[in-house]
Amino acid sequence: MKKIPLASEAFADDPRVVRARAQLGEALRDHGRRLEGPRPPDAARAATYRETLERFSQVRGGSLFYPYLGSGFGSGCLVELADGSVKLDMICGIGVHYLGHGDPALADRLVDAALQDTVMQGNLQQTEASLALSTALRALANRNGATLDHCFLTTSGAMANENALKLVFHRHRPADRVLGFTGAFAGRTLALSQITDNPAYRVGLPPALAVDFVPFFDARDPAGSTERTLAALRGHLDRHPGRHAAMVLELVQGEGGYYPGDPAFFAAVVGLLREHEVAIVFDEIQTFGRTHSPFAFQHFGLDAFADVVTVGKASQVCATLFSDAYRPGPGLISQTFTGSTSSIAAARLVVETMTGGGLFGERGRVAQVAQRFADGFAALSQAHPDRIRGPHGLGAMIAFTPFDGRKETTRRVLDELFERGVVAFSTGGAVSRVRFLPPVAVIRDDDIDRVLGILGDALAAVATARGDGGA
Repeated sequence: MKKIPLASEAFADDPRVVRARAQLGEALRDHGRRLEGPRPPDAARAATYRETLERFSQVRGGSLFYPYLGSGFGSGCLVELADGSVKLDMICGIGVHYLGHGDPALADRLVDAALQDTVMQGNLQQTEASLALSTALRALANRNGATLDHCFLTTSGAMANENALKLVFHRHRPADRVLGFTGAFAGRTLALSQITDNPAYRVGLPPALAVDFVPFFDARDPAGSTERTLAALRGHLDRHPGRHAAMVLELVQGEGGYYPGDPAFFAAVVGLLREHEVAIVFDEIQTFGRTHSPFAFQHFGLDAFADVVTVGKASQVCATLFSDAYRPGPGLISQTFTGSTSSIAAARLVVETMTGGGLFGERGRVAQVAQRFADGFAALSQAHPDRIRGPHGLGAMIAFTPFDGRKETTRRVLDELFERGVVAFSTGGAVSRVRFLPPVAVIRDDDIDRVLGILGDALAAVATARGDGGA
């Protein structure tokens, strides 16, 4: 039987819509060529820009980390600010803009999404796009043998982790405790701030969750750190038998300082957890799309141990993937908003890009980007070993320690980079580092080289300001 065309299909194929989309794409490319590299602010906009920043700080109840308000336009690694300046964006909203700025293919998807009838999708109104995205995420996660049967979309990484906690507590009731690594970051909600190993994020908050911490992997002492972690883990499991619903594992510590783990270390940890029937939750909010595999658990060969996996940032729409054993009862996880129609469209393109080939593997683009930054850091360190140590991190999670690694020093380096046209961010605790989360799908080698050149100048300026040559 012949199908009657849907109004949505006829609308999308209307010649007027097709022409308009083509013209928008052509205009985007033309104006994107105007952004050729970093440039300073427009002096004529300076006063108004400062006033806008001050108003925004007042309205939001706190100052921005940088004097950064985007104009809404960019091209690749380059982003234009409302003061007329142009920056090389090496942090991308802390890893969100995987396809960079002003990507024509992404813009085309977003035009389609903007023409649909609803801004937000959710519990009672979703489109087939949500099914397509969930299916694609599940296939990507299971490509090496994991059995993540279900995918629940959500609006933020914190909500993805919250949903993960609800699933594991529901499955393992009456267990009421969680295990985590020292230095972990899981989010800033009431529950997740307890798993996040930073007391500053819990000031004034009531305890909402019982969390037991074990040491993370120490690359300086692999065997010893593994034994210490296993001993601490056994101690908690013996002290509270049957009370731990899950352990939440960051396989590369993001906010904690860009510390990657080790396959043997993780294999020992998850093996012990399996023996005690403790759920294994892989927090991939920051790692998704940035290691040598789409997921860090794949990179470390942990596919068989993935009970629940959370993704976010690069994925645009966040998600909780879980095996059938953790399928919830009715009403346990639900929400008004799954995400905006445009963010779901963007997520589909990101996942298609990851699936399309060329990004992953030992010779993939992620590895190439990491190596080019590593070579650049090595050259800077060879010339001035007192100014930079690194690289740290894994794949396209890239960091270095500037000078003495003190928080104040790192902030000076970040401000100097920003002033010269590179946007980065900090990470770490006792040792503070500068981190890059570049738009790995679109960054070019000449972008990396330009960033490295600016970094060398910024480090030299800070060394001069310190008055000791950086010693």
